[in-house]
Amino acid sequence: MARLTRLSLPGLPHHLMQIGNNRQAIFVDDEDRQAWCAHLREASLVARVDIHAYVLMSNHVHLLATPRYDADGLSTMMQSLGRRYVAAFNRRHARSGTLWEGRFRAALVDPEDSLLACMRYIDSHAQRSGLVADAADYAWSSCAHHLGRRRDPLIVDHARYWALGNTPFEREGAFRSYLEEGVSLREAQAISQATRRGWPIAGAEGQQRLAALLGREIAPRPRGRPRRVDLPVA
Repeated sequence: MARLTRLSLPGLPHHLMQIGNNRQAIFVDDEDRQAWCAHLREASLVARVDIHAYVLMSNHVHLLATPRYDADGLSTMMQSLGRRYVAAFNRRHARSGTLWEGRFRAALVDPEDSLLACMRYIDSHAQRSGLVADAADYAWSSCAHHLGRRRDPLIVDHARYWALGNTPFEREGAFRSYLEEGVSLREAQAISQATRRGWPIAGAEGQQRLAALLGREIAPRPRGRPRRVDLPVA
C-alpha cells in the first residue's frame, strides 16, 4: 500500500515514530534517555509543539504531538532533536554516522475518536513488550504522568484527556480504567501500519472530518479491481 505525502495540520495531534538505523539501539543507558528528553523539551518549545504522550524503547520512540501554529512545526522539532541528540550520542559513544532509519514517520490523529487510543498504545508499549508488569512503572514514558504518579515537564495534556473528568483524580482514574482494557492486536497493528504509511489514524467519521479539512482523499483505496456487481435481469 502506497505511503501518502506526509500530512500535517496545525492544531491537530499526530502520532510520530522514529526508528534506529538497521533497528540498532538508539539509547545505551539512562544518561542517553535523559539527554534525548532534554533535547526534545527544548526543541518542542522552540518549534511550539505540544507533547501529549511518549515512550522510549531500545531502538525506537513514539510521540503524540500537536504543532500549535505551523504545519512544519513537527519537522522543525524532529530535525532539531535529531541534530542535537545524534551529535551528542556520537561524541559520547565514540561513533560516527547516522543513527536513524530515514525520516521519522507521522500520521494525523483524529482527536475525537482516536487520540485516547493512541495515548493508550504509547503508554502501554513497554508493558506490552514485557519490560514491566505495570505500564506506570516504566520510567521512560508518559504513563506515570497520566496516572498521577508524577508530573512530567515534557507533557502538555490534550483537551481530550482533560475531558475524562473534572478533577485530576477523575481523569487519572478514567485513564487507568481505559488503560486496563488493553490494546488489542488488531488495534496495535492498525496504529502501527497507519503511522508507517502516513494514513491518518481515525474511525469512519474521523476520516470524513479530516478529509474535509484537507480537501483530499485520506483513506487507502481497496486493492485490485472494483468488485463486479451483477445487475438483475429485467
